[in-house]
Amino acid sequence: MTNDNTNAVTEAPHTPARHLSVCDMTANAKVSGFYILQSASLRTTASGRSFLNATVSDKTAAIPVIFWDYTGPISSADDGKVVFLTGQVSEFKGSLQITVETLRLCDADEAIDLSPLIPVAPIDVDRMYEQIQAIIRSIADADYRGICLEFLRRHGEQLRTIPAAKSVHHSFLHGLLMHTGNMLKTADFLAGLYPQVINRSLLLTATLLHDLSKREEFTFSTLGLVSDYSVKGNLLGHLVMVAQEAAEIGKELNIPEEKSILLQHVLLSHHGKPEFGAAVVPMCAEGELLSLIDNVDSRMEIYRANLEQTPVGEFSGRIFALDGRRVYRHYLPDSQNS
Repeated sequence: MTNDNTNAVTEAPHTPARHLSVCDMTANAKVSGFYILQSASLRTTASGRSFLNATVSDKTAAIPVIFWDYTGPISSADDGKVVFLTGQVSEFKGSLQITVETLRLCDADEAIDLSPLIPVAPIDVDRMYEQIQAIIRSIADADYRGICLEFLRRHGEQLRTIPAAKSVHHSFLHGLLMHTGNMLKTADFLAGLYPQVINRSLLLTATLLHDLSKREEFTFSTLGLVSDYSVKGNLLGHLVMVAQEAAEIGKELNIPEEKSILLQHVLLSHHGKPEFGAAVVPMCAEGELLSLIDNVDSRMEIYRANLEQTPVGEFSGRIFALDGRRVYRHYLPDSQNS
């Protein structure tokens, strides 16, 4: 990041401002308004200069920010809170960032409009949940269907509500519902395409369950967004926690041991490789396929979110989650855009 702006003032004034959406920011634009602090880190350069390296967002997108000669009080402990900042948008290595001039936390009694800030999944929540329930009811194996119904009884509300991640993909309200629903539809189709190697009941059950321990993996801000990883999230992770709960429910429902172990294996292996967080590598086709479906849906959401901010006929900025590449937004027929 550039280091050409020194500012001694750290507290932004209590003045109303027109919100400039992150997706509408351009180089040299002035920024003055409220944003969600996604992450913050106090750092020091090799020469000893202090700065705040952070990311802020609204419901349209996220953008890196840098505040030179900053020593606090805002830090990683404030992740997920609303901040007021002023500054100027600049370009660094092909991507936009905000060089901050003033910064403060939103006061608890300060009346602000949150509607531009909180990102929400672009789905009909009730319809998606109904579609998930219909797929679960169609599971032929009564044992696996019973496990799904018990998980929905325990975790249905969190499935409907929470984000699927802290950042990168589906990190908005109802993100877990969108991610899980999309994956179940894809899994259902692919199970029908490969019946010689895929047990549909096992695949659909693991797909529903695979991220349902994220409620325990994360901590959440007052806005309902992910602010950090919990102690259990750091020490165990959602793959281990959901496999443990699946084993527990399997015992309660007297599920045959082999079925329970297979389900646990698919859950523990659904990240594909240890370097991607898998506890074990997939040793059955359902585990392999679930890891691919998970990766496809997460990457397609990264494309969707970035292309939504990119005019037709132009390239996006560099996307860290896609190895720093830029993507091109081409024209789609109206029927596909609707």
